Amino acid sequence: MEYVVHFETLGCRLNQTETEGAAKAFIEEGFVADLNTITASETANKNVVLSIINTCTVTGKAEQKARRIIRLLLEKYPNAPVLVTGCYAEVDSEAIKKIDRERIAVLKGTLKHLIIPLAKYFSQNILLTAKDIELFLDKNNTITNPKVATSLKVNPFSLYTPIFKKHTRATLKVQDGCDCACTYCRIHIARGRSISIDVEEAVKRAVELEQNGAREIVLTGVNLSLYSGNTSSNTKASFGMLLDSLLANTKNVKFRISSFYPQHITENLITILSNDRIQPSFHLSVQSGSNRILELMNRPYKAQEVLLASQRLRSIKPSCFLSCDIIAGFPSETENDFNETMDLCKNINFAWIHAFPFSPRPSTPAYSMKMQIPERIKGERIKKLTDLAIKGKINYIQSLKNVEYNAIVEGMKHTNDYVHAVTDNFLHVECINAMWQNNLTYKQGDCIKIKLLDSDEESIKQGKEIEAKALIVF
Repeated sequence: MEYVVHFETLGCRLNQTETEGAAKAFIEEGFVADLNTITASETANKNVVLSIINTCTVTGKAEQKARRIIRLLLEKYPNAPVLVTGCYAEVDSEAIKKIDRERIAVLKGTLKHLIIPLAKYFSQNILLTAKDIELFLDKNNTITNPKVATSLKVNPFSLYTPIFKKHTRATLKVQDGCDCACTYCRIHIARGRSISIDVEEAVKRAVELEQNGAREIVLTGVNLSLYSGNTSSNTKASFGMLLDSLLANTKNVKFRISSFYPQHITENLITILSNDRIQPSFHLSVQSGSNRILELMNRPYKAQEVLLASQRLRSIKPSCFLSCDIIAGFPSETENDFNETMDLCKNINFAWIHAFPFSPRPSTPAYSMKMQIPERIKGERIKKLTDLAIKGKINYIQSLKNVEYNAIVEGMKHTNDYVHAVTDNFLHVECINAMWQNNLTYKQGDCIKIKLLDSDEESIKQGKEIEAKALIVF
């Protein structure tokens, strides 16, 4: 009989990376790791001996989704305790335990590294209960039990894997935590202070990923702008210095930046980002185009710095895919404030806007701010931002018709009639499968060259994954 550990991941790419690392720990102990998203229609699986869900707390909806999935895990895997970790587990463990005190174990997100010794312990004691798991985790917690600190090294970057089961692009976590205290956000509460991986260790992992066949490495963290890792000479390195070292010590692998604060897009960093092995897609953490709202949010930049960052990025990669985050309906946001946000987005001409309604988070200053915006108005503003985002993506793709790009194959779709691939500028494209012409087959992770034909307007409008049609160029 095979013993299966099922994994669910909510939220950011950082969570996805850590889940892959957790799966590796269990695979090394002889378990089968199942990373497929659970569905309400699937039948109960009695071979699952443990479910692990890595949660998010960015919005109330994220927490609501976590609770729904936890209940589904309890239903579909009747023989398995559920281990809940991540940011939601860090800030509200009691609400999670209330779902089912007998079958749920909670592991705070800041102690996620304890999954590694848990995997070994589980291999020796397959039929563990939730209470058994929590007792083990508490015993091995170096914070509450300092005596074990010498035998269990605490490493926030330990959930690492050189081989990814679910994703075609490798991800390298180089930073965690945040020293900012944005008034709407409690990620800095859930993740703690900013910490960075040493430059030497980051380079070692990048080299390993490339040797294992990675064509692209996504650099990720809670706030990459705060990267400050130790060098071999025991000095601190900036994110730009880290990039320099990664480029110098690898050969062909390309690097993608997951997200960055606009004020840190400096002239020095731009010089490094101009390297051909830095992918032409960038995401700016913006949130608002109103300086008044940015100040209320406690964001460390002005709208003008967002505009300057976009200009600098396009000065080195003119056709880069440039996206951003925007929060609509922050407390006291007026029509004028929102119009300033819309104007900034239009002036920059983002290729995509991730628009979110303000979600009041407990324990944050914005939770109790006066002049909360009605949900109806939030919805109207999100609609305007989403319409602008759709228009921006369609126009961006149409401006690149007949341009050729390298792309990585995600897989085959529609009974192998089409190849699904992701381009250097991070477009999900559907290519006509030309196997009948060249007798070739394509598999996940293959590098191909494509020519953009047109945007897939209906797919974009419906929020589907495919964004453009393309032709494979041989």
